[in-house]
Amino acid sequence: MKNACIGLRRGEVAAITGQSGSGKSSLLYCLAGVLPVARGEVRFEGHALGELDDDELSTLRRERFGFVFQHGELLPELTVEENTALPLRLAGQRKASALTAAGEVLDRLGLAELRRRRPSQVSGGQSQRVAVARALVHRPAVVFADEPTGSLDSANAAAVLEEFLALARSQGTAVVLVTHDAQVASRADSQYVMRDGVLSALAREKA
Repeated sequence: MKNACIGLRRGEVAAITGQSGSGKSSLLYCLAGVLPVARGEVRFEGHALGELDDDELSTLRRERFGFVFQHGELLPELTVEENTALPLRLAGQRKASALTAAGEVLDRLGLAELRRRRPSQVSGGQSQRVAVARALVHRPAVVFADEPTGSLDSANAAAVLEEFLALARSQGTAVVLVTHDAQVASRADSQYVMRDGVLSALAREKA
């Protein structure tokens, strides 16, 4: 990747668009510290991710970052409530308080009545809302979203995106969003275009 320069403030949403194979997902995972960068650096709150060891990176991703994937990636053996609470449990929070916090986020997303169901018992749109709840329940600094509405029909996609971005902005969580959908990208505060591994200059920024 060349000329990949992105800066993000709390509560800001940045969209990276591009054709399949252009490198936008690879850039997302570099920004999240999942993949190493060959040149340059990724900095988070003043610290270069390349200077952190594996344990430090794991802690950072677990406690300060959130992730939303195209197909949700919920754990089938856990209930909706338990899936949502998972980041808090991994961070060492007690089960009761983690489930309470999960229930509050699920309620904000209109999913309170589904908390005891398993992923196989909810629709695709509901499943993706649960993935959003899981990504935001621990109030991360940044959520990295890879085609978060790509597997949904247009009506569900619009609703999930609206709820996702509204909740993220309300709690000051920044979002880096990878998508090939221009309508999805248009909801971001800033937009970048990836072509053949090259990130363009800022394509659009809202006033």
